[in-house]
Amino acid sequence: MKREPLSVVVITYNNGGTLEACLTGVDWADEILVLDSGSTDDTVDIARRHGARVAVHPFDDFGPQKQRAYDMASHDWVLNLDADELLSPGTREVIEQALVAPRYAGFRLPRRERLFWTVQHRRGRRNGLLRLFDRRRGRMNDVEVHAAVEVDGPVKTLWRADFINDGDRDITTRMDKINRYTSSMVAHKLRRKQRYTGLRMVFYPPVYFLRQYLVKRYFLDGWAGFIASATGAFYAFLKYAKLHEAREQAARKDPH
Repeated sequence: MKREPLSVVVITYNNGGTLEACLTGVDWADEILVLDSGSTDDTVDIARRHGARVAVHPFDDFGPQKQRAYDMASHDWVLNLDADELLSPGTREVIEQALVAPRYAGFRLPRRERLFWTVQHRRGRRNGLLRLFDRRRGRMNDVEVHAAVEVDGPVKTLWRADFINDGDRDITTRMDKINRYTSSMVAHKLRRKQRYTGLRMVFYPPVYFLRQYLVKRYFLDGWAGFIASATGAFYAFLKYAKLHEAREQAARKDPH
C-alpha cells in the first residue's frame, strides 16, 4: 500500500554546522521545506543543495515560526525536525510504515541526546516527542517557553524509531544554551507568579540530577552522562535563581 506523502519541515538560522546531516537523513521525503530567518552563513545554500524549498521570514518566536512553516507545507503529514537533529538508521522505514493508512492524528518519536563526545545509550530512557503529525489536526500551542504541537486525536509512540538531538557537542555550547534558555524563561515565570522559588532552588536541582542520572539511565554513558546530569541540575537551579533575582530587583525598585 502507498503511504501518505510527507513534508519535512525545518526552521533555521545560521545552522550551517548541523543542517547537512539533518537533511541528508530525510532526502527520501516528498518535500523538504526550510523556513529561514535570514541566515548569514551557508545554511540556505545547504538547504537548496538538498532540493529543499526555501522561504525566509523574520524570526518572532519558536511557536509562531514553526506554525508558519507548517502552514507553508505542501502535504498534510509533516515531520518536524530542528536543524541540529537527525534521524537514526532504520527510522525512515518505521515512519513510512506508520504513514500507510494512518489511524492516528500523530506519532511521537523517541529522542536520544548528544552528550558531548558521545550519544545517549539506546538502553537509556528516551522521551517521546510529537514530531510526525497531520497538520490538519494539529497546531502549535501558545506556551511562551518550549512551545509544542498539540493534535486533535489519538497519538502513538513509534518506539522502534528515534532521532538524535546533535546540538550539545561540548560543555561550553551546553552552558551557553543553559544561560540563554534560563534568561528567556524569567518573564514567563514572573507572569505565572510561580511560588516557593527558594525551596525550588534548594531541592529541585538534586532531584533533577538523580532523575537524569538514574531514571533516564545516563549512568550508562559514563562521565558524559554524569556531566550532562550535573549541568542539567545547574539548569534547574539557574532558572529559579534568575527568577529570584528578578523579584529582588523589582522589589528594590518599588519598595512599596
